[in-house]
Amino acid sequence: MATPTASELENQAREAFVDDDFASAAALYTQAIAAAGSSPSAAALYADRAQAYIKMGDFAAAAADAAIAAELDPSMARAHLRRAHACAKLEQYGAARAAAEAGAALAPADARFAHLIKEIDAKAPKPMETAAAAAPAPAEKPLPMETEVSSAAAPVPAPAEMKPKYRHDFYNSAAEVVVTVFAKGVAAEHVAVDFGEQLLSVSVEVPGEAAYHLQPRLFGKIVPDKCRFAVLSTKIEVRLAKAEPGTAWPSLEFTGKPRLAAAAAAPAPGARPSYPSSKGRKDWDKIEAEVKKAEKEEKLDGDAAANKFFQDIFSNADEDMRRAMTKSFQESNGTVLSTNWEDVGSKKIDPSPPEGMDLRKWEY
Repeated sequence: MATPTASELENQAREAFVDDDFASAAALYTQAIAAAGSSPSAAALYADRAQAYIKMGDFAAAAADAAIAAELDPSMARAHLRRAHACAKLEQYGAARAAAEAGAALAPADARFAHLIKEIDAKAPKPMETAAAAAPAPAEKPLPMETEVSSAAAPVPAPAEMKPKYRHDFYNSAAEVVVTVFAKGVAAEHVAVDFGEQLLSVSVEVPGEAAYHLQPRLFGKIVPDKCRFAVLSTKIEVRLAKAEPGTAWPSLEFTGKPRLAAAAAAPAPGARPSYPSSKGRKDWDKIEAEVKKAEKEEKLDGDAAANKFFQDIFSNADEDMRRAMTKSFQESNGTVLSTNWEDVGSKKIDPSPPEGMDLRKWEY
């Protein structure tokens, strides 16, 4: 038996997605990605597998896949959309907003980006709230006037935590974690970056200005000799080579929680698997109930919507109806779709583009 091609596996994955079998869809997309290799179609496969992971509630894996898709094809708006959605669910609001803004720049007419940015801004913690939380509480009872307190013994309130001078963010690819420090106009001689097995140190020391230090204990191990960085005009970009390629980092810093694999293994026959997420393991039955409700409010787009549309019609059509649909659609260059064979069987169907649109000849 011939090995299925990447295109065949992709079609099977889409059918499984339409049938709400998101686990099978993710497994089939994994096979399709392996079959596609480095072909241009790999970006779309990663983006579509990210959508399957979102439906399963595995937002860490979804964010990783969407980031890979965006890296392979930066012009793919839906990759940025899915990364923004997944990062927002992981409460990584900086990464979520950056992805949403990148997608909105590519598809300004798509209202989903503006809506998502509004949601992210509403959920992200405000700087004033952070400062208020750090402020010391007032004394419950004042000292009597006659009590003498030496200046050495008087408690000194802790200063409020200062906001970092530069903002930083990160995203996953298959083999790397890319950390961006948004330091604009900094000269390379004022930047020092060091790598450890599970440590990163970024220091910016400009004469006459407050120093900046980013020194997290990393979520996973890296290969220091393969790590690199670049000082650009608007940012410092650090590329961390993962010691375990293909593993998604849900956070930049170590949290003590087990790591989450980016790729899901195919489920065992007859099993009802559960899937990892950023807040523990999710049961399939619960996920299934949630996605059924969400699917009623969300419409498929692109090829998936078209496939489902034709599947729904063909499932109830007889042979004459199918012949009529095929003939009318092909002869009219996709502008006419008829199910009446008696009407279209004996004549040629002329193209009939909608008013205000021009007809162009298909090129094969």
